Amino acid sequence: MENRLKSLRTELKERELDAILVTSPTNRRYLTGFTGSAGSVLVTADAAMLITDFRYIEQATVQAPLYRIVKHLGLSHEKIAELLLESNIKSLAFEEEDITYKKYSGFVEAFTKCKLVATNSIVENLRIVKDENEVVIIKRAIEIAEQAFTRLLPEIKPGISEKQLAINLENYMRELGADGASFTIIIASGERSSLPHGTASDKLLASGELVTFDFGAIYQGYISDITRTVAVGEIAAKQKEIYNIVLEAQLNALANIKPGMTGREADSFTRDVIEQYGYGEYYGHGTGHGIGMDVHEAPTISQRGETVLKPGMIITVEPGIYLPGVAGVRIEDDVLITKDGVSVLTQLPKDLLIL
Repeated sequence: MENRLKSLRTELKERELDAILVTSPTNRRYLTGFTGSAGSVLVTADAAMLITDFRYIEQATVQAPLYRIVKHLGLSHEKIAELLLESNIKSLAFEEEDITYKKYSGFVEAFTKCKLVATNSIVENLRIVKDENEVVIIKRAIEIAEQAFTRLLPEIKPGISEKQLAINLENYMRELGADGASFTIIIASGERSSLPHGTASDKLLASGELVTFDFGAIYQGYISDITRTVAVGEIAAKQKEIYNIVLEAQLNALANIKPGMTGREADSFTRDVIEQYGYGEYYGHGTGHGIGMDVHEAPTISQRGETVLKPGMIITVEPGIYLPGVAGVRIEDDVLITKDGVSVLTQLPKDLLIL
């Protein structure tokens, strides 16, 4: 946490800002270690404060030892206004993506002695490159999800519903130590598998179908994000064709992504393969995204991705082909950018599994 505070203060100094008010729950936890559901963080050049209410004072004191814990009795921004005056803050950054207009209006009314500066992704940019401890935790989140999916495999057969499989998969992840699923589990079978984000429905699996599973576990505040597509019984030639193309595209990306290239350049390694087979119009999303404390973080691995990849970033590589009325396939791994290329953290097999 000390290094994170130091990096944040460096950012403030470079932007000529006196302080930052962090209100995003994810960023609050990243900077402090505090897991409570309410609180704001005020960081200045020489002070770090966590402002919360009575319910969390004891918890915050234990979890955020580097911070002065400040209790507010009324509205939190009224207490923050007192702290700003106490610290003689003249310019205050706030997280524009987290603050509603109503909250901003309250800031304007309360913070009358300092200039409010809307900022974007100051803390998020610090989170892009993971430290060794974060990598260890994310690896465990991946292991939990993979072990749960392996346990689920015998249940993937005709007659079971997508929803029941989703319930069972999340329960298995929790039994293995997860705090829950990273996001609403996606399970889409048959024609529904052409829906990139087809959350589990009441549909029953049938023989001859592809089934896409997109899932992950939350562990100690960090997430995993994995996709596998499996076959229930023998499938048609077209389904096998698109599976093999997606797998080829994914493996091509894993073999060629490396630090120093942009997200757009990394995206080309999947897109070019799929386009050369004539399925470009059926691949409508990016190759991947960063993961960490959120399911979708920087960098973006897509045609719009201009962030340069660096060692320590963890991204997904998840090409897909989606044929309406026929089937869809997506294969997704979580990978760590290294100094030479990538280290694939996901270990589940990717050859077409016929159940």
